[in-house]
Order: sequence, then C-alpha cells, then structure tokens
Amino acid sequence: MNALDLSRWQFGITTVYHFFFVPLTIGLAPLVAILQTCWYRTGEERWLRLTKFFGKLFLINFAIGVVTGIVQEFQFGMNWSAYSRFVGDIFGAPLAMEGLAAFFIESTFLGLWIFGWDRLPKGVHLATIWLAAFGVNLSAYFIIAANSFMQHPVGASINPSTHRAELHSIARVLTNPTTLAAFPHTVTASFLTAGTFMAGIAGWWVVKANRGATPAEAATYRPALRLALVVILISGLGVAISGDAQAKLMFKQQPMKMAAAEALCGSGKGAEFSLFAVGPLSNKCDLTNVSVPKLTSWLATGDFDGQVSGVKDLQADYAEKYPSADGTPVDYKPILAVTYWNFRMMIGFGVFSGLLALLGLWLTRKKRTPSDVRFGRFALWVIPTPFLANVTGWIFTEMGRQPWIVAPNPTGDPSLRLLTADGVSGLSAWNVAVSLVVFTLLYGVLAAVWFGLIRRYTAAGAPEVTAEADAAEDAPLVFAY
Repeated sequence: MNALDLSRWQFGITTVYHFFFVPLTIGLAPLVAILQTCWYRTGEERWLRLTKFFGKLFLINFAIGVVTGIVQEFQFGMNWSAYSRFVGDIFGAPLAMEGLAAFFIESTFLGLWIFGWDRLPKGVHLATIWLAAFGVNLSAYFIIAANSFMQHPVGASINPSTHRAELHSIARVLTNPTTLAAFPHTVTASFLTAGTFMAGIAGWWVVKANRGATPAEAATYRPALRLALVVILISGLGVAISGDAQAKLMFKQQPMKMAAAEALCGSGKGAEFSLFAVGPLSNKCDLTNVSVPKLTSWLATGDFDGQVSGVKDLQADYAEKYPSADGTPVDYKPILAVTYWNFRMMIGFGVFSGLLALLGLWLTRKKRTPSDVRFGRFALWVIPTPFLANVTGWIFTEMGRQPWIVAPNPTGDPSLRLLTADGVSGLSAWNVAVSLVVFTLLYGVLAAVWFGLIRRYTAAGAPEVTAEADAAEDAPLVFAY
C-alpha cells in the first residue's frame, strides 16, 4: 500500500478506537450526575453507592478517551498536513474552542468532583459533576462542528491567490445545518450507549444479588436499572427521529453517500428501500435487492413518489461539475459494500438496546426484581451492541463521503472542495507504516487495560459508604475512590 492508503488506515484505526469511548463519556456523565442528584435530594445511601460505582467506571473511560483523542488530533499534522494547510483556518477554530473552552470546563470541574467529596459542600459538589457533564457535551458540539465542515463546508471561501480556504463567519460554521442535525443524533446515540452500559451492569448485579447470598443488595441496583431502561427508550426514540432528519439532509447535501447507502443505482421516482443485497456488491452497482417499494423516496423527500438520484447518474453529474485538474477521470463513488453494509449494521446493532429496554421494563414492572440468570447474561451481552452501532455509523459517515476529504457544498463556493488523495502529507509509506504499527499495538494494550479495569471494578460492585465526614476548613482535597 502507498502512503495514502496507510494514512487512511491509521486515521481510521485511531478514530474508531477513540470513538469507542466517546459516546459512553458523553452519555454517562449526565447519568452519574442524575444519580448524585437523587442522593442529594433523598439522602438515601444506595444512590451514593451507585454514584461512586458508575462514577468510577466513567472516570476510567474518560481517561482512556482523553489519551486516544489527543493522538487522533495529531493525525492532522502528521499524515494530513496538506489538508490542514488547505482548511486549517476554518477547521482549527472549533478545535481550538473545544480545547480552550469545553475541555477546560470538563477537566476542571471533573477534578473538583473527584477530589472534593469530603471538602466541598454537597450542593457545590453536585454542581461540579453537572458542569463537567455540560463541558463533555459542549466538547462534542465543537468536534461535530469541525467534522460537519468536512461534510458541508460553509462560512468560508477559497482565496485565489493562496489557494487556501479562509474563514468568513465562525457563526455560520457553528450553526452549520449539518452540525445542527448531527449533534442531536450523536448525543441521543451516546445516551443510548450509556443507558445500555448502565442497564447491562445493573441488570447483571440485580440478578446476581437476587440469586445469591445478599438478595437485599438487589434493591441497591434496581433503581439504576430502571433509570437506564427509561433512558434507552427515550434516547432510542431520539436516535430514530434525529437519524431520519439527518438522512433527509444528506440526500440534499451528499446525495452520492445516501444513494450508495441504499445501493440505488439508477435515478427515478418511487425509489425502493433495500433491506439487504443478494450477491456481491461491487462498485459497478449491479446487484439484486430485497427491498420495500417507494420507501427510499419517502425517507428522502417525504413523498412516496419523490425523485431520487442514483449512483450512476450522480457519477456522471460529479464528473461534469468537478473535473480533475489533469483531466484524469475520477471515481466519485464510495466503496459501495462498506457504505451499504455499515449503514445496515448501524441500525441493526441499535435494535438490541431496544429489546433490552422492553424486556427489562417488563421484568421490573410493579416493583418486581428479576432473578432469571438468562436476563442477567442477556443484559451483559447487549452492552457492546450500541458501541458497534456508533462505530459502524461513523464508518458509514466518513467512508460514504469518499473520495472527498472536504465534500463540495452544492450551494456554496464550488472551488471549496478537496479530494482525500490531495490532502495527505508527503511522507513515505515506510514512515506511515511504522507509526501505524506502533499506534495499533499501543491501542491494543490500552484496550486490554480498559477492559481489565472495567471488568475488575464492575465485579467489585458498588462500594460501601460511611457517614459523611464534616468538611473542616483546612481539610485537604482527597481522591475519593
């Protein structure tokens, strides 16, 4: 493979690995804040135990996420310097805001929350975790704003003398319609992930305690289970609604991506929705579909007989609108098999969380406490599915944009676009290969550490708590875990 292929593999590996932790951090921070709020309002010991239990798991995940996120951002200077030079004036602005504002908020108040249990007043200490949760979600907004510029560039134009993009309006970048559609989808998916994580662990503990020597302990975990199941249902509905809105927007902004997602080869009215493809799905776009008639037209336009463009016509249209500088034909189709199947896996993996929510709410109805070991095992096995849904969703989003690293805006500056092949650094394949191997091995070690810590502290259960110590004026800040 050449340097371009290796650079794409490296960015893909670091991004996918990093995004395993991001949704859990975004969603779990507010859930931990809710648990602590319940303790603050009721004074019941079980809520404090749950706060410390899931708070510890949150901190482990947050730490790994921070480390992997820093490496991911370095990729823009290491392997994608041509891209950074081209749009750095715009792309760097939301990233700087994320680092200087959002990350500062979340890290500062998270530090106060960690060390302030026996030092800060209860109300102030509660405020710190809510502010940390706000910072985490604010950070997500700025990152999504930066990514959305790559999907739909706004607020900038090309300077013909420097051949670089220049920022005209940071407000337009931050209110990009792509950002406003992607952020709710990402956040609701994160709550779905965190809810499934909490429900899986709490459900396993409820069953274990109910069947073991400490059945009274099940009463500690049952409120967390119920809370998480409700969060799954609400966030799952939010994912569906926001996903539909985002897909409709993509049909306008990146029609090739959505045509590839449906393996829609030809244009026409009443386009069918492909449930799955029969036979190999190649970039020639010749396949047999098992499909629902007219559903894609309705999803794209709100009209069952709406006109939708297909892959072949879009290829011809792109070739005419965006010819290459040297006249070499460019294949503007993404890898259809990757785009098509990741879109379906994203939806399919998300269904398992809904099944867990429905089953769990049924088994815990009328103050019942489940004791069937099959439910406990199912709850644990479902935990990875929303993580996989998030990852396949981002693979679809990024791979479906190819071959663009900055996709052209159909209604914006036509020269504000960049092919992925033109954004790579001038490194040798050997240099990129070495860093790819090092990062992959390092991330493998970090993954083992993360899993080991999560498993260890999950198996240990909610810690016992003692009566609150009086916060003396000169009491030092202490690590509460």
